Amino acid sequence: MSEKLDGGFDGGAHLVDGTVRKVPGAWTPAVNSLLQHLASRGFVGAPSPLGTDSQGRAVVSHLEGSTVGSIRPWPAWTHSDEALRDVGDWLRRYHSAVADFVPPPGSRWREGLAWKPGHIIGHNDAAPYNAVWDEKGLVGFVDWDMAGPTTPAEDLAWVAFSWVPLHARQVVLDEGFTAFGERRDRLETFLESYGWGGTINDALELVRQRIQTQLGLIRTVAASGDETYQRMLASGVDRNLQAALIDLDTV
Repeated sequence: MSEKLDGGFDGGAHLVDGTVRKVPGAWTPAVNSLLQHLASRGFVGAPSPLGTDSQGRAVVSHLEGSTVGSIRPWPAWTHSDEALRDVGDWLRRYHSAVADFVPPPGSRWREGLAWKPGHIIGHNDAAPYNAVWDEKGLVGFVDWDMAGPTTPAEDLAWVAFSWVPLHARQVVLDEGFTAFGERRDRLETFLESYGWGGTINDALELVRQRIQTQLGLIRTVAASGDETYQRMLASGVDRNLQAALIDLDTV
């Protein structure tokens, strides 16, 4: 039995016999090597790679729980303090598990960056719409197709951007977030859960830099012919990121 999973610019994945299946990309072998490393470290907050099926689709394990999908506004748990703490803890544990991962020679990542010593491989889209949640809290994150080289600080900034949230006002209003006066306190809660040693202003500057980096990446990958990134631009993702840069001044 096959069930199409909701959400995503990529056209989604299918749940088949308790596993998730998706058409692979040039980046899939690199992502699978990352997921296999995480599994070998006992990290349970990510799917495990399970090879390919008879249709050539990449197969990974299924994380059981609730997801946002295409629901608007988002469920209340996405904007809870509990979620901030859970995600900060997940990211700290993830950075520990991935710290010694060295990508195999020739690895290709969707966003095209080259790994070098001092980098880690970040999920790069660990946002609420890719989170799995159950009655105990955060289960983990799915859809690792955007994974690629970054630094721990940049990765921290991008996750904070998604969860505080620090995105443009019109974007997060649509998602159900209205507590704009609490964003600085929410950022502090997230950073404390992660174990961040810098200041709030340091973190906000990292977020600003990471948004600018993401703008360049989206435009570059779209120009290379990636249809998913082209759909992102068509939907106004770049315009929303530009608006988020302006809104950061109010945090």
